Amino acid sequence: QVQLVESGGGLVQAGGSLRLSCVASGLTFSRYDMGWFRQAPGKEREFVARVSWSGGSTSYADSVKGRFTISRDNAKNTMYLQMNSLNPEDTAVYYCTAGVAMDYWGKGTLVTVSS
Repeated sequence: QVQLVESGGGLVQAGGSLRLSCVASGLTFSRYDMGWFRQAPGKEREFVARVSWSGGSTSYADSVKGRFTISRDNAKNTMYLQMNSLNPEDTAVYYCTAGVAMDYWGKGTLVTVSS
């Protein structure tokens, strides 16, 4: 069965950094585009970043561009999201997704940024 497990969330102060990881199993990881979404309290789920199967192409939401970096290590079946210069507006549950059509989802990891 396909499983995506996020980790690395936690509580950080504004201006701080955090690195999220998503470990995939049950699929041929290197064949899937991967991405991150997030959902803040009372808000709709929104796109954060995506990375192509090879890691050669990335895309970011305007709200995080320049602060977040998405990457992947196909040898480890793992995708990462390095988050810098965090602000309270980044507080959300962050979800890992696999596939161009977002076929699979993780259960999320909570990121809380305090002021």
